[in-house]
Amino acid sequence: MENRTGTYVAFDGLGEADPTKSDFKYYATLQAWNANKNIQFSLTNSHEKTDAVRDTSKRATLYARIQERLRASKNMLVILTSKTRYTGSALSYEIEQAIDTYRIPLIVAYPEFSSILYVDSHSGIWPKALKDRINDTGIEAIHIPFAKECILNAITRFHVNGEHLSSGKNHYKRETQIKWGLI
Repeated sequence: MENRTGTYVAFDGLGEADPTKSDFKYYATLQAWNANKNIQFSLTNSHEKTDAVRDTSKRATLYARIQERLRASKNMLVILTSKTRYTGSALSYEIEQAIDTYRIPLIVAYPEFSSILYVDSHSGIWPKALKDRINDTGIEAIHIPFAKECILNAITRFHVNGEHLSSGKNHYKRETQIKWGLI
């Protein structure tokens, strides 16, 4: 297996060509944090390890590139919002492959919430692929707000060669979220 050092970032593009009208804006935020030398944030982006895929690419090409990127990934950061589609997006395929084929821990980030204390309260925005697998034995996931400290902590700790999570419904303790100024 390839060297698994990257973080695969997954989100629903919502079928939009304009990235400002989709959840791409959160991916762009991650890239900006990573590029800013004044911010302590480092992300080894799995998407930058392979050739780009255009919106006009055939589905088979897209899926092959997703698999290539997942093989090189140590974890997956999944960005979910109230606009995330239940089915019908590449996000569903990415989640299925990450869990079923590559056994990659998920870091599920919610930009619309400042803290996550009860995971099930967010199930209404989970895509079907996540909802169908969240209670399965062996799935590892932590649910976090889309906040720099949480994301950085999670991607450095929870990965195929790092700390393992006990289930698909983990979250940071209230005290930790208070320490980060989220509560």
